[in-house]
Amino acid sequence: MVRCQREQSQQRISTALRASCLCGSAPCLLCACCPSTRNSTISRLIFTFFLFLGTLVSIIMILPGVEEQLYKLPGFCEGGSSSVGIQGHVNCKFFLGHKSVYRMCFAMAAFFFLFALIMIYVRSSRDPRAAIQNGFWFFKFLILIGITVGAFYIPDGSFTSVWFYFGVVGSFLFILIQLILLIDLAHSWSQVWLRNASDGNAKGWYSALVIFTFIFYAGSIAAVVLLYIYYTKPDSCTVNKVLISLNLIFCIVASVVSILPKVQDAQPHSGLLQASIITLYTMFITWSSLANVPNRYCNPTLLVRNSTSSLAADGLVTQWWDAPSIVGLVIFLLCTLFISIRSSDHSQVNKMMLTEENPAMLSGGDPGSEDGVHRAYDNEQEGVTYNYTFFHICLFLASLYIMMTLTNWYRPDESFEKMTSPWTAVWVKISSSWAGLLLYLWTLVAPILLPDRDFR
Repeated sequence: MVRCQREQSQQRISTALRASCLCGSAPCLLCACCPSTRNSTISRLIFTFFLFLGTLVSIIMILPGVEEQLYKLPGFCEGGSSSVGIQGHVNCKFFLGHKSVYRMCFAMAAFFFLFALIMIYVRSSRDPRAAIQNGFWFFKFLILIGITVGAFYIPDGSFTSVWFYFGVVGSFLFILIQLILLIDLAHSWSQVWLRNASDGNAKGWYSALVIFTFIFYAGSIAAVVLLYIYYTKPDSCTVNKVLISLNLIFCIVASVVSILPKVQDAQPHSGLLQASIITLYTMFITWSSLANVPNRYCNPTLLVRNSTSSLAADGLVTQWWDAPSIVGLVIFLLCTLFISIRSSDHSQVNKMMLTEENPAMLSGGDPGSEDGVHRAYDNEQEGVTYNYTFFHICLFLASLYIMMTLTNWYRPDESFEKMTSPWTAVWVKISSSWAGLLLYLWTLVAPILLPDRDFR
């Protein structure tokens, strides 16, 4: 009898806490298989889940067949046959998939931008706004749904043209964030393995470092060769040749700098493993940019896209699932997830990402689980472990990046003859790779140029 009453009491407590988690500011409950976890981590994961959910909806909306249902929504097609700004014979259904992605991503971007504004200058969980960040999830979900529904009733006009340029700028910035996260990941990876090597079995750990470094550089070299084969011609494609060659040279320079004696003295954990990861990512960005070159002779990917679309039986079909887009989508998912769970001791990266992951904040505040209930505990009473506003800005930029990725950087208000990625996409991606390499070089040389500052 006593045991039954105890179980009923725990169930009532669990139900009350779940309701307060959804509709209030209490810490969220976790499943039985999960240990009690920091509130800061749970909040970031749930916001990231909102982003992934919106991304999944966007993918579904752009699939063939779903577009036909979107044709029934008002404001997409004037007169039922052609879109605003599109001449005559073009089938309006062709653009519905892209327009739906634009509106879904606009809703996600507006949602995260709203929270970025609300959370400005939140310093600890004692700020009343911190309760909004870490709770009220049911109401947040309703807000996201409301913004999404409203986005689909935005008048067509010049919306997609204007929002395209927002997507261009946001994607540029998010590509830089991805590279910063890769720098952080490579630093942590190298540091952990070097520490393990110093603790014991040094030969095995050093061998693993060499093997992975070789794999990444081998992949980069293979990528360069394939880019020259498929995206250049002996008698033309000069721009493609220049872009591939420049990024190859820049990656070689970055690799050489990473192993200079002065850099090694100032940054003992820097080395070729980091440089190889950055090099491979740079080659991916180069491939992705060349896949947007609006020249069928120099871009076989563009030719496949258009020829595949032209084989549709009842008009034109939009497709986004080419290889660069799929790889970009996977990297996007991994990087946004990493933003949610990262805990770094790389001071330069933490300053660039506006995070402070110090041990006191990460370990304090665990209330224990005496009642047997696993929950997210408050670990930010003395100070936040990440900048709330900057976190939401990252998700805002991620929403713009996924919009451009799913639409192949196409502008829906163009005619089919011009339905290719503009040169804007090429230069934005290439310039972001250059800016990213400069950031990586800065993390290497900053301790040498500014010896009075602590970069460890």
